[in-house]
Amino acid sequence: MNFPSDLKYTKDHEWVRVEGNVATIGITDFAQKELGDIVYVDVTTLDETVAKEEIFGSVEAVKTVSDLFMPITGKVLEINKDIDAAPESVNTDPYGKGWMIKISIDNEAELAELLSADAYKTLIGA
Repeated sequence: MNFPSDLKYTKDHEWVRVEGNVATIGITDFAQKELGDIVYVDVTTLDETVAKEEIFGSVEAVKTVSDLFMPITGKVLEINKDIDAAPESVNTDPYGKGWMIKISIDNEAELAELLSADAYKTLIGA
């Protein structure tokens, strides 16, 4: 499994890439493998401010639906429209084409509460 060291991670299996005051968020390689074949990603929080640990959407796999939890508080600036037509990109490229949302960072202090790649690997026993 792949765990890029430049990302931050949550215990709920989301990843965060910080670029200035914008964070890109998706689900981890571990999460997509656990879910199986992803068939639909539902995010309806565009232009909304979503608090840390609140649900910002859901991901539907062949056998289950799983909520997506906001890693840090922020306003949803963009939703990855490409995953509407190709939700399988979350499986094939979870850290690239399979990203889900971009947000403005409301509280930079929350970033310090996220896990490093090594801490996340320990969490999942990798």
